[in-house]
Amino acid sequence: MDSTAATVMPVPKAAPLISPTTALANVLYEKKNAIAYVTVNRPKSLNALNTPTWEDLRTAFVDAGNDPTVRGVILTGAGNKAFIAGADIGELAHATAIDAERSSRFGQGVLDLIENLGKPVVAAVNGFALGGGCETAMACTIRIAVDSAKFGQPEVTLGLLPGGGGTQRLPRLVGKGRALQLILSGEMISAQEAYRIGLVNEIVAAADLITRAEAILNKIAANAPVAVKFSLEAVNRGLETSQGEGILLEASYFGLCAGTEDKKEGTSAFLEKRAPQFHGR
Repeated sequence: MDSTAATVMPVPKAAPLISPTTALANVLYEKKNAIAYVTVNRPKSLNALNTPTWEDLRTAFVDAGNDPTVRGVILTGAGNKAFIAGADIGELAHATAIDAERSSRFGQGVLDLIENLGKPVVAAVNGFALGGGCETAMACTIRIAVDSAKFGQPEVTLGLLPGGGGTQRLPRLVGKGRALQLILSGEMISAQEAYRIGLVNEIVAAADLITRAEAILNKIAANAPVAVKFSLEAVNRGLETSQGEGILLEASYFGLCAGTEDKKEGTSAFLEKRAPQFHGR
């Protein structure tokens, strides 16, 4: 696979919204209480990513990005064994070099969409997160995992390398040395090790996984939506530049936030010792 970074896929602003509970072939998608729930639903194949599943993920996240009532997204896998166990090897085995590069770039585009959604996405990792599954989790804003979760980039054991952004996001999250050890060895690591190296934000009990993800998103949703969106952009875009350029970018977003109604409301509420009422303007 070609691991060249794909162009960021913009969220189509005019795309029609799909129903709060809609049927996709390989993904369960539901919206309630300002949260969109995206569940990869191929438990018999450990939620492996094939082309239709990538397409369903894109459909769900485009909708979540366009829907102003959605303030955050929880991404998880069906069943209790896997978040996403990786690519569909049966499909991959028959891919030509051209097919593989095309597939890589499409998957990269979906993960860029998730990473740059403008809204927080929590990966609720309920089992194996290998290959494309680990890459999908890394594209999310925050990763929480059950104690039994496993992480890894085993592509070299198949004669490949990570093709969904793993060679780029993993070093940024855990450092070059640790990333190369994982990528070159193809080894799996435990949730505890993933937490130790900074790949995972929290380890939670399986029974509390979704509840904790909801709590994180609700905490974020209490804050000004525009400030949250610009904070995400400042971090994501800043990591692609020098620190000096990132500082200038930060000042620009700071100025934009200062001109919003939410900033006026937030500062007024603080001075008046009351809870703010943000409206995303």
